[in-house]
Amino acid sequence: MKSLDLVTENFRDSIQTKQLALSSMADLVVDAANSMLTCLQNGGKILSCGNGGSAADAQHFSSELLNRFEIDRPSLPAIALTTDTSTLTSIANDYDYSQIFSRPISSLGQEGDILLTISTSGNSANIVKAVAAAHERDMQIICLSGKNGGEVASKLTLNDLELRVSSDKTARIQEVHLLIIHCLCDVIEHKLYKTDKEPVYV
Repeated sequence: MKSLDLVTENFRDSIQTKQLALSSMADLVVDAANSMLTCLQNGGKILSCGNGGSAADAQHFSSELLNRFEIDRPSLPAIALTTDTSTLTSIANDYDYSQIFSRPISSLGQEGDILLTISTSGNSANIVKAVAAAHERDMQIICLSGKNGGEVASKLTLNDLELRVSSDKTARIQEVHLLIIHCLCDVIEHKLYKTDKEPVYV
């Protein structure tokens, strides 16, 4: 296949996957944003985690809240559990890689906080353990997933939200995950802060 044909195919596949996500997931994205809004307005914080490209997405999300997305505003409380290499490697070395997120959650997580998990397969052992640890701390889970949802989907409660991208291709799932993250940040900013930049967040 020619390079131009390959690029065109990727663009068209990505567009189609996003269109399917729009028709099936838009309401869920709003629900997730509203849950995050309630968490932040009640003095809670949002923890996020993922592996590989999903780790980068977790960091992307937290950076948009801690700094800004489109509106100049005060920082919002969010922690990406993927950024502290000393903690990650010490837990992996002393215990097990599957505990790299669950151990920090058991300390940092509080009732009313939210855990944002990002996994294209839903089968990562450290994400499964992270969900269990968050439930023990009475945290809500917002799960960005794909494929069939994996093991994580079976661990979610009625209080949790799963935003599952209908695709088996990792790249397409990650592209939609990033769009969802931007949508969440956009809704949060516009709901917490007026367009004239007068703060409504307390």
